[in-house]
This record gives sequence, structure tokens and C-alpha cells, in this order.
Amino acid sequence: MLVLGRSQIEALLDMDALIDALASAMADLSAGRAAAPDRVAVTVPERDAFLAAMPGYVPSSGALTSKLVSVFPQNGGTPVPTHQALIAVFDPATGAPTALLDGTAITTARTAACSALSARLLAREDASVLAVLGTGAQARSHAEAMCRVRPIRQIRVAGRDRTKAAVLADELSAALQVPAEAATCAEALDGADIAAAATHSVEPVIRRSWLTPGVHVTSVGFNPEGREIDDATVAEALVCVESRQAALAPFPAGSNDLLHPLRDGIITDAHVPTELGELLTGSKPGRSSDQQITLYKSVGVAVQDAAAAALVVAAARERSVGAEIGLE
Repeated sequence: MLVLGRSQIEALLDMDALIDALASAMADLSAGRAAAPDRVAVTVPERDAFLAAMPGYVPSSGALTSKLVSVFPQNGGTPVPTHQALIAVFDPATGAPTALLDGTAITTARTAACSALSARLLAREDASVLAVLGTGAQARSHAEAMCRVRPIRQIRVAGRDRTKAAVLADELSAALQVPAEAATCAEALDGADIAAAATHSVEPVIRRSWLTPGVHVTSVGFNPEGREIDDATVAEALVCVESRQAALAPFPAGSNDLLHPLRDGIITDAHVPTELGELLTGSKPGRSSDQQITLYKSVGVAVQDAAAAALVVAAARERSVGAEIGLE
């Protein structure tokens, strides 16, 4: 069985190839060719945390995987990530386990890559100002991924800690060769063409009054006690998700950003979100005007991990990277 660590996966995983692989996986999921049941989880109440399981199957990628991911928000600000994961890879022909991968790097990359895919499908072609809300690993990965799909010329970084936001802005400016600066959420969103929210906030960091017409918003943050997007934004925007079933399922699968306005009557079933796969196949329309606000709300689905894992394993085999171990 092939074993790959985090640094190896980061070196093997190509973001452009991943975005393309996720497009295929999302189309397969919406068409019923791929499978990803709602995740299940056990909670760790004393740490305000949980451990979730996410099996997925993508026949077109030859990918059969299961991810175990822990979400421990209290790790924030420490050397230990808030999200940590392992991905087990199986042979879809025999069911034999073939690889064990660090899932933390894959989760970070595939989440940002799918947000970038949503921007490729929904953001205006000339979108050049990016607001990044959050200062963690996902914030960094989202900035890198968005620069792959749109001509980003300015980045604004907002976070609870202004110093951390300034540090990340400096790092992004150096790495991406794009001017970046720290800002408040309202300042970052003022005039932004794309807004990428990756926080653990209880209160919305995306508010309609802060948004400029035509902005594309991506939201990947998860907090069982709160949400990233306010009601007015959800009600006005064209909303897109990976999977309606997953996004509208109860904890630990679904999104409070959608479930709460549905519960409160702010939106109705007629506002049921469009799936990325439906945009890719053309069965549902995308952006209708340059002034329309579009919103991609991610909850994370296992076919994303499966598609990413397949890319990593193929690259590792080709380059003879990783350790082989026996289970007998």
C-alpha cells in the first residue's frame, strides 16, 4: 500500500489539473454517475469538535476512497490545524486498499479548487479584485486558486486579527506577484469582483450591504453555531452548491447559510440552489447579467476528495514518490 505525507502531496498536486478533475467529478455527481452519501460524524463536545467520515466513488476517475476528517476549531492560532484528515484509497475492481494519504493537504487544495471552478463558471470574465475573508490555510489556498481562473490584479485580506491579515497579505503579494493589503470585511468587499470567505465565524462576514453588484461570492466556512452569509445575500443571489442533497441535509452535512433562511421563510423551495454539475452540463443557467450577484456555498463532498486522491496517486506512481508498506 502506498503511503504519502503532506509535503509529498503538496508537491504532487497540480492546481490546474485539480480544477479540471473536479469539473468532471461535479458533472458526474449531478448526473448520478458518482456517489457521495451525506457525511456522518461523532461529536467531541468538550472540545466543540467532531470527527466525520466521507466515502466517495467516481467511476470516471477510477476512484474509490473514504476520508476521515477531524474539525477542532480550538486549534486555531496553534501549530495544529483546525482540520486534519486521512484518506484511504481502494481498488474499485477488488476493494483492496491501495493507498493511505494525508487528507489535510488534499482537503485544503480541493476546497479551493472547487471554489475556483465556481468562479470559472460564474464570476465575470474581467473579475480582477479579490477579497479574501480569513487568514488560515483555506484563505491562502483560495487566493492562489482564484488567480488561476481570473485576472486578479488586487487582493484584500480581512480577518479577526489585523496583524495576521497583514502578514498573509504580504505573503500572498510575494508569492503571487499581486498587490495585497489588509482590510476590514467591509473594506475588503467594497468593489470586490470575487469574495472568498473561509472563516469559522458565527456572525456573517458576507453582508449584502457590503457587496458590489456583479460580485461572485464563495463560502467554505463551517460553524454549527453560525454562518458566513447573511439572509439578504442568499435571497438575492443565484445560489450554487456541489450537491443539493448535501447542502440541505442536517448537521454534519448541510449548510446553515441555506438551512436557516429556508427555516425562517426568507427563501422558499423555489430558491433551491443550482449544482455545479448542472452549470457544467448546461442543464441550468448561470450568470444572467454583469450586475447579478452569484454565490457558491460549499459544504464539501467526498467525490472531491476521490478525484483529488486519484490525481495524487497517479502522479506518485509516475514519479516513484511515497513509501510502500504491507498490511499482511
